[in-house]
Amino acid sequence: MIQRILKTRAMFRSGRYGMYKIIKRDHLAKRAVFETVHGTVQTPVFMNVGTVAAIKGAVATTDLYEIGTQIELSNTYHLHVRPGDEVIKKLGGLHRFMNWERPILTDSGGFQVFSLASLRKIKEEGVTFQSHIDGHKIFMGPEQSMQIQSNLGSTIAMAFDECPSSVADRSYVQASVDRTARWLVRCKDEMQRLNALPDTINPHQLLFGINQGAIYEDIRIEHAKRISELELDGYAIGGLAVGESHEQMYHILDEVVPYLPQDKPTYLMGVGTPVNILEGVARGVDFFDCVYPSRNGRHGHVYTKNGKLNLFNAKYELDSRPIEEGCGCPACRHYSRAYIRHLLKAKEMLGMRLCVLHNLYHYNHLMEEIREAIEQERYEVFKKEKIDRYSQGADA
Repeated sequence: MIQRILKTRAMFRSGRYGMYKIIKRDHLAKRAVFETVHGTVQTPVFMNVGTVAAIKGAVATTDLYEIGTQIELSNTYHLHVRPGDEVIKKLGGLHRFMNWERPILTDSGGFQVFSLASLRKIKEEGVTFQSHIDGHKIFMGPEQSMQIQSNLGSTIAMAFDECPSSVADRSYVQASVDRTARWLVRCKDEMQRLNALPDTINPHQLLFGINQGAIYEDIRIEHAKRISELELDGYAIGGLAVGESHEQMYHILDEVVPYLPQDKPTYLMGVGTPVNILEGVARGVDFFDCVYPSRNGRHGHVYTKNGKLNLFNAKYELDSRPIEEGCGCPACRHYSRAYIRHLLKAKEMLGMRLCVLHNLYHYNHLMEEIREAIEQERYEVFKKEKIDRYSQGADA
């Protein structure tokens, strides 16, 4: 314990927390490491989404270690509503609360400015929400978001922003992005103040800013330049995968990523499918998150190297094979497609749990393969092979 404390203090004094080091490049794809107070992150990485401090589908944090999860992602707004960030702080912070020692990234609540559009009102000071639970009013601005995330003690806090619709008109998007840039300065100032307080759960909390601008490349580029001047710990690209086409998303990445700091990690928020991830890595993205693997798993849709299977299909009723031959996840090591299908049909929670575990393992293992391919300087060939196989369809 004493050695660990001394190591932690030495890392902090040397400025190692937040250090991002690229160890291999293959064209635009990057293989890197990112140092945090809760451990080193190997990138590219997929963050497993546990919105309310739990992966939906009865997946425990002990399971996350087994399936190779590096980072868990939780949501500021949802945890503020229930059980309350003050409650979590009194219990020692989010890591202790959910029994997880590795990094946690907390989404700032900014996405709820988009997803709860019918329940919110935006002003310069911040956003007034109507709780989706009981309707009571909640105010959240940059300072409140930083305070909540400080109470949670997450490893990485996201700046509070507005995520404008991808189909919003140009004048609205420009005004929104300008306000988000002003909010980011307030977020940085507030985080510096909170990290210096004696009772802060995690005084080494890192801050990522968020690039916005819908599908207007010039607005996004100008915003990227503006926020890069703040020298944050990382930079995210938000407001994609919210209605635009995949081609539009890839085009925005092509245009914007070069204007974000190359010595800091780049995070593509809310993305996505395995193919989206493969394309994002090829454009220089380091961090990804998405609810797809857990959401699809709860509906019996499971990923394989050849695409998705729908285990509700009658053809699997007598199928004694695992979901995927050679897969090392808990589901594939111990159970058959037929048994998991039976559980799903019978509405037994175990069926959903096994499918979610498989899907998260698949995503985490895909990231391991991606890192290896970059190290071996064969990423373009690897990407093409993987996309071709995913496109075949898995009903074999």
